[in-house]
Amino acid sequence: MQLLSSTLSLTRYRVQGKPGDPVMDAIRNGLKNNMIREIDNDPAEKSIGWTESVRPFVPDFETAGFVFGTHIVFSLRMDKKSLPAKIVAKHVNMAVARRVAETEQKQLSKNEKRQIKEEVLHRLYTRVPATPNVYDLVWDLENQILWFFSNLKEANEELETLFSKSFRISLIRMFPYTEADLASGISDNQRDVLKQCGPALFTGGEHA
Repeated sequence: MQLLSSTLSLTRYRVQGKPGDPVMDAIRNGLKNNMIREIDNDPAEKSIGWTESVRPFVPDFETAGFVFGTHIVFSLRMDKKSLPAKIVAKHVNMAVARRVAETEQKQLSKNEKRQIKEEVLHRLYTRVPATPNVYDLVWDLENQILWFFSNLKEANEELETLFSKSFRISLIRMFPYTEADLASGISDNQRDVLKQCGPALFTGGEHA
């Protein structure tokens, strides 16, 4: 579990809204309905879904204990397959050569070559095991805060999309601007001033 690691990356979110009632049933259903789908022996290139933090490769949200007081602990799992371009090219060229020999054509059309490549990719992806990546998260229901243990761009984007789909509520990534706007209790006039602020430059420059 990344949550228990000595070093970690962290992104903090504010949860905008609340799941339906009863809350725990809504959360459990959201997790079950969007659980990771295994794609080994499947032509799919990528699979993204929820899993358990303790048992990321055998998730069962029907019996899993993911509630700790007012906190919900589970994980985002991203399984991806990768095929080296040279291997794809090798198998495509071999398949094209076989088709030319079988049909006694001098050359194949672009559509025929495209179809052959799709067939090759389908076959190869079915044989390639997916590489899993698991990212833990902690959802504080009482304070409507979520901690996601990654700051990778792709992982954060997939989290935001899947969370909205699963629970019908959105996540707002917290950084200095959103923290000042949402969590500091500023007035409307102060918010107007904040909107005019720009980033400060801390690098040295030439003096006039």
